[in-house]
Amino acid sequence: MAFIDYYKVLGINKTATDADVKKAYRKLARKYHPDLNPDNKEAEQKFKEVNEANEVLSHPENRKKYDQYGENWQHSEEFEKAQQQRQYQRSGGQQGGFGGFEGFSGGGDYSDFFESMFGGRASGGRGQTRQSKGGDYNAELHLELKDVYTTQKRELTINGKKIRLTIPAGVENGQVIKINGMGAEGFNGDPKGDLYLTFTIENKTKFKLDKQNLYSTVDLDLYTAILGGEITIDTFDGKVKLKVLPGTQNGTKVKLKGKGFPVYKKEGTFGDLYITYQILIHTNLNEKEKELFEELAKLRAK
Repeated sequence: MAFIDYYKVLGINKTATDADVKKAYRKLARKYHPDLNPDNKEAEQKFKEVNEANEVLSHPENRKKYDQYGENWQHSEEFEKAQQQRQYQRSGGQQGGFGGFEGFSGGGDYSDFFESMFGGRASGGRGQTRQSKGGDYNAELHLELKDVYTTQKRELTINGKKIRLTIPAGVENGQVIKINGMGAEGFNGDPKGDLYLTFTIENKTKFKLDKQNLYSTVDLDLYTAILGGEITIDTFDGKVKLKVLPGTQNGTKVKLKGKGFPVYKKEGTFGDLYITYQILIHTNLNEKEKELFEELAKLRAK
């Protein structure tokens, strides 16, 4: 199997930020998702490659190893141990205790080492055993925004098999997670395939969600806006009291720190809630009210 350049798969370069990786992954995962490309083997393969690339490049430690060792990044620890042993022997330490790594020649580089230890690439080397991994499953889980505000456990039935999983709070719409070993059975005892689960999150709340921040508009009585006071507003997890400063203008924004949406896989970390005041202008005034407003207008004109 030819080497796959994960950066090329996602259409980014090596200087891409974590946000760039995430953005590219989401775009391509939607483009090649099996539900949008039924019976399309090419799209199915692209979807697998995109998920595989994201699994590596979205993980800082794995990405560091991949940048250094390329296709052999998963065997980087063996190479580093071999280097340490070689340095130890050169410094006069005792030989042995490291098995097959003793024969690592000082004249080669790490690519030579991987070639000798792991039989080269998957095209076939001495001692290499080819495996036929089971097929992957793809499924879609529909939830409401309120369902992913807290971590919860769910039981799904996929291809007749019951799967229990924990859904972390803050999972996002369109996000795809990989569940290892939950795919089809392998052949002749080979590894099982994996399950790729896509989340479709519907927002039926009055809050607008942007990343981990929530946004809401709150009606404010004209008198409270002018004189100030205290109001009770809704947040995602309950009601809170909020002080209004005298002379508050229409469109004023207030930030409630930590009252937004949970950050995925960062327990106890939340975004913020932004409130925009919308001042209500009274209609259908009675005669007395009109007189009072006219009196106020005259006072302000002086």
